[in-house]
Amino acid sequence: MSTPRTACILGSTGSIGCSTVDLMLAQREAWQVRTLVGGRNAERLAEQAIALGARLAVIADTDAHDLLRERLTGTGIETACGARAVIEAAAEPADWTMAAITGAVGLAPTLAAIRRGQSVALANKEALVCAGDVMLRAVDEARATLLPVDSEHNAIFQSMADGNPVEKIVLTASGGPFRTASRETMARARVEDALKHPTWTMGAKITIDSATLFNKGLEVIEAARLFGMDESRIGVVVHPQSVVHGFVQYADGSVIAQMGAPDMRIPIAHCMAWPGRIATSSRRLDLAEIGRLEFESPDDLRFPALRLARESLRAGGAASAILSAANEVAVEAFLERRIGFLDIAEIVEAAMERLGAPPADTLEAVNHWDTEARRVAGEERDRRETRRAGVAVAS
Repeated sequence: MSTPRTACILGSTGSIGCSTVDLMLAQREAWQVRTLVGGRNAERLAEQAIALGARLAVIADTDAHDLLRERLTGTGIETACGARAVIEAAAEPADWTMAAITGAVGLAPTLAAIRRGQSVALANKEALVCAGDVMLRAVDEARATLLPVDSEHNAIFQSMADGNPVEKIVLTASGGPFRTASRETMARARVEDALKHPTWTMGAKITIDSATLFNKGLEVIEAARLFGMDESRIGVVVHPQSVVHGFVQYADGSVIAQMGAPDMRIPIAHCMAWPGRIATSSRRLDLAEIGRLEFESPDDLRFPALRLARESLRAGGAASAILSAANEVAVEAFLERRIGFLDIAEIVEAAMERLGAPPADTLEAVNHWDTEARRVAGEERDRRETRRAGVAVAS
């Protein structure tokens, strides 16, 4: 029997983290989970730590620490809380780390995990979008292995396995709930409408990003950095069935694609087992049952997110970090019903125009421009919220 691999799960209480925990429980003898890091759900974190026999459970929300300690009393599992404890946990030795803390708060823990020099399954888009130069430099210095968890990037990673030179890669997008909607319909869209994703079950933030196509824009940025490709060689097609997750086109005209049911357990399992494979309980693909696969070009006029993402890549510096941070502010405001759906992209574009593309060669610089982007996006949000309130009163 082989020795169990040691693991750390950053963001274990989120969607990706929970799927990772489930897969590890199904392979209990193959893994020794040392550390689990959660956000604020102490109950779930405690349940996971007990089920996996973790050595340490860390919760980012200090207000939830007492409940975590209470739930783990008598188990022998150590606890800690706060941002510093999260980073320290990420730096603990482990053969394999799932980096699934979403948003800019996940940057420092992800960097700490990379600097350990082992395998890091990357589910934090912001790591490469906001701090790509910093992260990739750390990967080289530590000789770490980055394994892409996003279904699209994992599809490209699998399709590039033979190592031959690649001419072009293509990411697929479901098109979200507004794929065929007019701009007038999108302008009137409610939060409930935007959260009705046709194929994937995800958290609120990423679901809204899918509706605006910002999710795909961020993935273009991530792919450019992950695979070392110019953005002109990265295509996007809308594929509403969400069966084909990515294509790789080679110099001889061959196209290799990865297909599978829209289930994040499949790419997670691939990252866990790489370079091998493990079994999952995911639904098997039946192409005869599906019957038809459709593909179409994205509409940049109705969905300007892709254009903005490509502009940020070409600009370089902190432009992509500014785009990502402004988008977080705008999406949160939309979910709080403070702005309209179309305001999201307009707020991001306004922040990009005001801040430009300043240098961002260190994590400190990235964090500075992240803060500035949030400030500027917040000002733009407030202006739009005030205007909407005035219109509502007038009507």
